[in-house]
Amino acid sequence: MTVTTTTGLVLSDVCLSFGDGDSTVHALDHVDLSVRAGELIAIVGPSGAGKSSLLAVAGGLTRPSSGTATVDGTELTKLDRRALTAMRRERIGFVFQAGNLLPALTARDQLRLVGKITGRDVRDPDELLESVGMSHRADRRPGQLSGGERQRVGIARALMSRPSLLLVDEPTAALDRKRSHEVVELLAQETHEAEVATIMVTHDHDVLRHCDRVLEMVDGTLRPHD
Repeated sequence: MTVTTTTGLVLSDVCLSFGDGDSTVHALDHVDLSVRAGELIAIVGPSGAGKSSLLAVAGGLTRPSSGTATVDGTELTKLDRRALTAMRRERIGFVFQAGNLLPALTARDQLRLVGKITGRDVRDPDELLESVGMSHRADRRPGQLSGGERQRVGIARALMSRPSLLLVDEPTAALDRKRSHEVVELLAQETHEAEVATIMVTHDHDVLRHCDRVLEMVDGTLRPHD
């Protein structure tokens, strides 16, 4: 295991390729990215540009072909399978486009489950639901919540284990303009207050003003967004 003193996320010279020979696809092409604790980064770009691949490498779901991915000072690319699973469970939070909430569980129980799975000190579910404006809906199941409410619960659930890194995939895709701004404002607030390094992939340019920095991915490479 390689440990550095860096807090947050550092991708260094990351490449990710699929296929072989003439059919090789370079999903990530020498990507360098540093996201500090308490910073919300948005990544925009066309479909197929490599945004999902970047999230997968940053979250330890995919090993890069070359380069390194470091979260909270721990180099993911040096961990064995068991340690990597524990790292994802305890230090990396995921917020998915569809929410991915369990249909049978209330909002409160969605969060409680995180504590049971991780077996470590987690945040108080009721306090966290209150912080995302969902305390009045704590006993509701996903089918009884709006799209924006489900995203709020998803953000709260991802923050339960006090992660160092939060990865958010298209959180406003199914929301109207008002709800989209509310969700990203909440994401920015929680990022700053909980001092989490957050990456949000989005096609919604209307919410970018809530982010600390915006980058664009094109053909597997990152560059500043105009």
